[in-house]
Amino acid sequence: MTHEMQYEKAYRPEDLTRFFVERSNAGDADGVAALYEENAVMAYPPGQTTVGRAAIRELWAAVLVNRPRFEPEAPLPTLASEDIALTSTPPGDGAGARAQVVRRQSDGSWLRLLDQPEFRS
Repeated sequence: MTHEMQYEKAYRPEDLTRFFVERSNAGDADGVAALYEENAVMAYPPGQTTVGRAAIRELWAAVLVNRPRFEPEAPLPTLASEDIALTSTPPGDGAGARAQVVRRQSDGSWLRLLDQPEFRS
C-alpha cells in the first residue's frame, strides 16, 4: 500500500511560488513535485526539458541533495484567464525572469503546467 503525503494545496496561483521555496528549502522533492500537473513540462536543466511529475521529482531530488537555499521572490502581477494563469517573478540571481503557466484543478486548487525557471538574454 502506498501512502501519498497530503500537501497543502495552492488556492491562489501565487501560492505555488511560496510553496516551491518552502519545500525546496526543506529538501522535499516530493513536495516540490506535488506542485506540478502529472504531465507538466519544465525547461530545466538549461537547454533541456524535464517532462512529467515523476521526472520533475527525480530532477529536484538530485538538485536538493546539495541543499541549495532559495530566497522568496516578490511575484509580479498574475495574468489570468479563467482556469489558466501566468505567474512570474523577477529573480534576485540575475537569471532574467521566471515564469510559469498554471492551471486551476477540478478542486479549485492550482498546479504548474509549464515552468520556465530562467530566461537569459
